[in-house]
Amino acid sequence: MAVGLGPLSTLHPVPGFELGIASAGIKRPGRKDVVVMRCAEGSSVAGVFTLNAFCAAPVILAKKRVSGSVRYLLTNTGNANAGTGEPGLQNAMRTCASLASLAGVDESEVLPFSTGVIGEPLPVEKIEGALQAALDNLSENNWADAATGIMTTDTLPKGASRQFTHEGVTVTVTGISKGAGMIKPNMATMLGYIATDAKVAQGVLQDLLRDAANKSFNRITIDGDTSTNDCCMLIATGKAALPEITQASGALFAALKQAVFEVCMEVAQAIVRDGEGATKFVTVQVNGGATHQECLDVGYAVAHSPLIKTALFASDPNWGRILAAVGRAGVAQLDVSKIDVFLGDVCIASKGCRAASYTEEQGAAVMAEEEITIRIELGRGTCSETIWTTDLSHEYVKINAEYRT
Repeated sequence: MAVGLGPLSTLHPVPGFELGIASAGIKRPGRKDVVVMRCAEGSSVAGVFTLNAFCAAPVILAKKRVSGSVRYLLTNTGNANAGTGEPGLQNAMRTCASLASLAGVDESEVLPFSTGVIGEPLPVEKIEGALQAALDNLSENNWADAATGIMTTDTLPKGASRQFTHEGVTVTVTGISKGAGMIKPNMATMLGYIATDAKVAQGVLQDLLRDAANKSFNRITIDGDTSTNDCCMLIATGKAALPEITQASGALFAALKQAVFEVCMEVAQAIVRDGEGATKFVTVQVNGGATHQECLDVGYAVAHSPLIKTALFASDPNWGRILAAVGRAGVAQLDVSKIDVFLGDVCIASKGCRAASYTEEQGAAVMAEEEITIRIELGRGTCSETIWTTDLSHEYVKINAEYRT
């Protein structure tokens, strides 16, 4: 059951960006598993991608094409087209060429995206058979259906939308994402698509997406596994009647940046809330680091620890596991006598040992909650970082043990 994640809120249409959904039946007959997105001519497109060396064929192709003219994005679920070598790349190119032919554009203007089982050949004929239906379904109002169409082990669709007004003109930012397992983005199995009708130069858009991803998608982890297929795309259609943003400054850019950051954060956290088998939404906050990197090292050591994650599932305030994770995070010359650890507002460890005021009942009360904050004060400097993660439940093991059955 997703933690604190309910039905989708209103997803405002973005002028100049259309979405169409169809069924190819890749894993199940009738399943809506192909999504086509059309960008208005002249749109700017930016992307951040997985750093996994075994990146999927569609990632290889999308990375090559993203800086050029982009008119269509093609996503399939049920098959990752990863670990498929040269045949996989040829299959990705073929699906793009088929869509380009139907749409009347050059095949270089189509970006492919895939998610699902790794190592199996892409069912090209099934995808090709669904393309015309997806094109016929194109609409600016199809964000919610597309959010469902890109799901794999997700239990709920994920999306967010923001609007702001600049000089009397309304600007929209809307995004969707998918992901519930194999989640530790490093880009920058998750996919994210965000669009705005602002007009933004491609270089500015790329920097904006990279910064937004680093504070959202690159700060979430469910199981510490960076997928072969992670991608996040930001599209600016330029349909809003405002001047083009050509530099990262000014009131319009600041308002757009805030909206993009908020959408990225909401859909990224939704991935964690819907983590496979998750019963807890956990914030790991590390303060007082000498560098941001050592804060991240400590945060991920805690967030990835199976001992901590299983204790969270059991609502067991076994704080010694947190201390052990902090101690092995690899921070040079770490003075444990300066470290304080909190569960929520409860200080469980101070100056490297159990806090004098702490009681087991206090810790148990915090751990029984669905949303938990673990706060670590390193006492070394002024840097801080925050990571969001989940517990590790029986259901997570079951879902992944049975993933291909």
